[in-house]
Amino acid sequence: MKTKAVRLYGKGDLRLETFDLPPIGEDEILARVISDSICMSSYKATKQGAEHKRVPDNVAQNPVIIGHEFCGELLEVGAKWADKYAVGSKFVIQPALNYNGSLHAPGYSYAYIGGDATYVVIPNEVMLMDCLLPYAGDAMYKGSLTEPYSCVVGAFNASYHTRRGTYIHHMGIREGGNLAILAGAGPMGLAAIDYAIHGPRRPKKLVVTDISPARLLRAAEIMTADDAAAHGVELIYENTWNIDAYETLRRDAPEGYDDVFILAPNTSLVETADRILAQDGCINFFAGPTDANFSAPFNFFNVHYAGTHVVGTSGGNADDMRQALELISTGTLHPAALVTHIGGLDCVIETTRRLPQVPGGKKLIYTGISMPLTAIADFEKKSKTDPLFRRLHEICSANNGLWCTEAEQVLLANAKEI
Repeated sequence: MKTKAVRLYGKGDLRLETFDLPPIGEDEILARVISDSICMSSYKATKQGAEHKRVPDNVAQNPVIIGHEFCGELLEVGAKWADKYAVGSKFVIQPALNYNGSLHAPGYSYAYIGGDATYVVIPNEVMLMDCLLPYAGDAMYKGSLTEPYSCVVGAFNASYHTRRGTYIHHMGIREGGNLAILAGAGPMGLAAIDYAIHGPRRPKKLVVTDISPARLLRAAEIMTADDAAAHGVELIYENTWNIDAYETLRRDAPEGYDDVFILAPNTSLVETADRILAQDGCINFFAGPTDANFSAPFNFFNVHYAGTHVVGTSGGNADDMRQALELISTGTLHPAALVTHIGGLDCVIETTRRLPQVPGGKKLIYTGISMPLTAIADFEKKSKTDPLFRRLHEICSANNGLWCTEAEQVLLANAKEI
């Protein structure tokens, strides 16, 4: 079977190509990809090429398919897995396989599987590690966004606290505590806010900072203070552009913060996070830097006397993804809030290369269609000349400007095939 896919050959070298997939083995599965959301990690892999920890050294000779936030359907199941997986089933994949301790992952390391493709071959190790997960949701975009949500779930689970006089780590954010999310109005910040308000362990106070008034305004419209209050959380948004972030955050929580999430690799954010920690406070450095020498000062006096500490998480695991799947499928979490742009497979290369410069949240790709990357906010302008965008604008406008199941169905039924 032929597939169209965006493949990485080296630093900045992405190519949209058509090529043959090999016949599947008895321990493999053939699948069709329907949606993939573009992650900043794909940008980092593109920028670093073979220097990226998950990209093979020989990528120039053996290119890999990029994209790891994907959802699709199974087309052919090898004999080994026929009793567990059924043709026609919808699926998502947890890319952090941790197979035999390897960092190899779909979307970074494999020739025949990645999210930015029309068809893929799922290798045996994905099933062996129980990372091929059934998806029963009503829209494929929600399936794609379970992966970024699983990263958030993993981060909340990895944070920890202790009790004086014991050596037991109590995992998770402090329930009923103070939580700060710094640089938190981007797509992953919205997912973290969503999970903090609607997830199983909630703070009593959640303070979100950012330096973009537009992002903060949109975040406040989608994740509202009234909804947070209804779930027992006091939600405060703070614009920290050109002001003393430390003073602002301490004003909001004079007793300090039990948990602080850092969502951008910025030295000043790390320093601020360190300064606002309460006794036994935990920093989660969630942002993945591209600079291997990134560092920042940390107060070790407080480490010794106040028990402050730091953890870092990169991705989630299969259990985190199962929890994200359940919460999304039941409508507890709201992945549509993350999506700001829609496109087809033919816009992936430019979008991935320029991702930090493209404003907004998640860029959602439907791999079977041809479509330039288009902001949902621009649907109205395009609707003047394109009846498909006219219909999409009507649907999204009736849904608070958000992407939704009906919009996906209309797009897939009417868009030009790739």
